[in-house]
Amino acid sequence: MTIWMAGMAAISLAYLLGAVPFGYIAGRLVKGIDIREHGSNSTGASNVFGVVGPVPAAVVLVLDVLKGSLAVVLTRWIITATMPVPDLQTLLPWVILLSGLAAILGHSRSVWLGFSGGKSVATGLGVLLAMAWPVGVAGLLVFAASLAVTRFVAVSSILAALSAILFAILLNLPLPYLLLISVSALYVVWRHRSNLQRLRGGTEPRLGQKPD
Repeated sequence: MTIWMAGMAAISLAYLLGAVPFGYIAGRLVKGIDIREHGSNSTGASNVFGVVGPVPAAVVLVLDVLKGSLAVVLTRWIITATMPVPDLQTLLPWVILLSGLAAILGHSRSVWLGFSGGKSVATGLGVLLAMAWPVGVAGLLVFAASLAVTRFVAVSSILAALSAILFAILLNLPLPYLLLISVSALYVVWRHRSNLQRLRGGTEPRLGQKPD
């Protein structure tokens, strides 16, 4: 297998992993519903929490994080097994950049759901934890602190995503990782644009509240 074939295989596998719609599956299994037709219309754990329940939401959250991490782990394994050692440290971060973005895109644009999905926060966290765990942990702490104060999941997700850029700079991560974190953070903000509109209108539900 050539390095280009290995890279394409890793990126494709990362997308397919990210595209596994655990939130949709939870809605079907637990309540027999299409989660995209309820609440915020997202397949993410936050919407599962409000529509299906806290236990399914916790399971979906863990699985969404794990699929993001697995995308990076498998990419690292595939490329390490096929790439000549002298090129490994130079090229591997760039392949991880593309695989991480593929997993995040897969979650929000799942091929299994007609290219719909969630907002990629949990999957993005999984990518971060496998790629640069100190940044992932720091972002998670920002999310938890913001959620404790505001009880707005959207606000906390956006703050955590943007703070990850700062942490990546402070830790002097390689350029491909900084680009991955920056693009992912901006994508998360863009995916939350409807939440931002509801925040401005005063209709965004807090954690545990039913959407209007």
